[in-house]
Amino acid sequence: MRLRPMSMLLGLGAVLALAACGRQEPSGLAPAKAPAPATAPGVQTTAVPTPTPGKTVADAAKPLTITRLNEDGSETVEETPGDTGTQNKLLAAVASTVAAATSTAAAATPAGSPWQEGTNYTRIVPAQPTNVPAGQVEVLEFFWYACPHCYALEPTVAAWLKTKPAYVSFSRIPVQWNEGHRSLARLFYTLDSMGKLNDVHNEIFKEIQVNGDTLTGPDPNNVAAAERIQLTFVKRLGVSEADFEKEYHGFNVETAMQRADELVQRYRVTSVPDFVVNGKYVTDVALAGSPDRLISLLSDLAAQEHKH
Repeated sequence: MRLRPMSMLLGLGAVLALAACGRQEPSGLAPAKAPAPATAPGVQTTAVPTPTPGKTVADAAKPLTITRLNEDGSETVEETPGDTGTQNKLLAAVASTVAAATSTAAAATPAGSPWQEGTNYTRIVPAQPTNVPAGQVEVLEFFWYACPHCYALEPTVAAWLKTKPAYVSFSRIPVQWNEGHRSLARLFYTLDSMGKLNDVHNEIFKEIQVNGDTLTGPDPNNVAAAERIQLTFVKRLGVSEADFEKEYHGFNVETAMQRADELVQRYRVTSVPDFVVNGKYVTDVALAGSPDRLISLLSDLAAQEHKH
């Protein structure tokens, strides 16, 4: 489960829309201009009860108000009936959870480290298996071509890829939350299967973010129309029509898309851009503090994993 500190969650709810592209973003609408790099994260659902400050055992028999922060930044307030035994158990569970999280974060942060677990990144429990050779550290970026925040961050990521240590194995994973997302993911993996992705990756971003062409058509659910639009686009870039059509619905692409969707579900990705290091840590621009600090954090976490 991915948990944020409660103070951070409450403070960031109001700026969710400015931070990242969430799962409910319309898939057929491309922004005319990308914003500056994001400085606040997409907030994920956290169902941690928050009792009233100063609440004592004597107050436990009174109705207890529980506030939950939802993925869209809204709050759900629930009031439980007064019951001393139930209320005391709930309050004790909350106190225990907070104490355990604080203790774990403190123990996991090396002395002198500029990064704090629970503040700059969160630990994935249990850790997930990776898909890299022994001695390599896997870094995944979950993204969406139509996300302006992913586009704004792309130059920083691209620069890091030129200087990152050889032991870092980096992969981009396109999300597939709806048919529009899946269409762009299919374009991504088709070009990857053809060995053409590096040549046109930035061009796809520019076509959507700068030129305003969604590459999915006015109706993202019209899969055939999206394929024709994408074929016309890649032909302008010198990609073979026959090879593109052969791979578009081929086994390699279908397999890659299935694995990508499994990763999105495994890591419970609800906003992009999001980064996972070696199946153990998840972070984003806002948690790190800035795009440059994000790269430093990814490098430090990867180095720590490489030593182990």
